[in-house]
Amino acid sequence: MEDKEIMELYFQRNEDAIRETDRKYRQLCFRIAVNILDSEEDSEECVNDTYLNVWNQIPPNRPGNFMAFLCKITKNLSLKRLDYNRAKKRACESVLPLEELEELLPDERIRPGAEKEEIGRLISEFLCREKADARNVFIRKYWFFDSNRDIAERYSFSEGKVRSMLYHTRCRLREYLRKEGIVI
Repeated sequence: MEDKEIMELYFQRNEDAIRETDRKYRQLCFRIAVNILDSEEDSEECVNDTYLNVWNQIPPNRPGNFMAFLCKITKNLSLKRLDYNRAKKRACESVLPLEELEELLPDERIRPGAEKEEIGRLISEFLCREKADARNVFIRKYWFFDSNRDIAERYSFSEGKVRSMLYHTRCRLREYLRKEGIVI
């Protein structure tokens, strides 16, 4: 079933919308969640919470890209769950890939006026200018939270090449943000 048809089911408040969403996107949403949480049980909960969240948001929202809409909700719910797990000292000693990007982003205490939307726009512009391989690796790491091993297998690179590509892309991004007036 096409995404537009699935969204129409949501607008009709037809429960088949959730079944069709699950059929088409469960694997993608689960992979995002498990890459963040490293727990199948927590990931399963986040995927189910994603469907509830989508049910509550459509209508009135009509996302232009349904898959990206689902991925964003799954990612945000998974990150919240990870924060909860860490706060309770229940699990997860792993380092999130986003922590690698902290050195690139402005400190709110230093530049409180740095708008998240502005930074997001600049990162998108930067990625559009990058070569496809570098852009794809960056997105797989920081959006889908794939491991370096998974990225290497997906693109037939060595893990060392993936680490190197990510490092150099972060360096170029840091320089780009500086040129655009983002004080880091």
